[in-house]
Amino acid sequence: MCREACIRCSLLRPYPTQRPRLVEIRDNLIARIAEAEGEGWLGEVEGLRVSLAGAEEKLAQLARKPSAVNLGPPLCRDLPIPQGLLSDEALLQRGLQRTSSGP
Repeated sequence: MCREACIRCSLLRPYPTQRPRLVEIRDNLIARIAEAEGEGWLGEVEGLRVSLAGAEEKLAQLARKPSAVNLGPPLCRDLPIPQGLLSDEALLQRGLQRTSSGP
């Protein structure tokens, strides 16, 4: 596994908070392509264009991907609560009640 993520990697899933950094990377790649074209570095231009396509794809992923929704912890109201774990008063405060835990 790579130590650092490559913008070209299809497995890279950027966090929405990284969007400004991806925009910065994309803009830098555009400038580097212009410089490489001016210098006649055709091989460099091709590699930079592949990286630019990867950066643009990551930005498109962020635009398509809905934000995560925090659903909170699951409630297990139907599970038996062992004696001594919580007092009956503590259970009532949480809107729960003790159920029988078996025979």
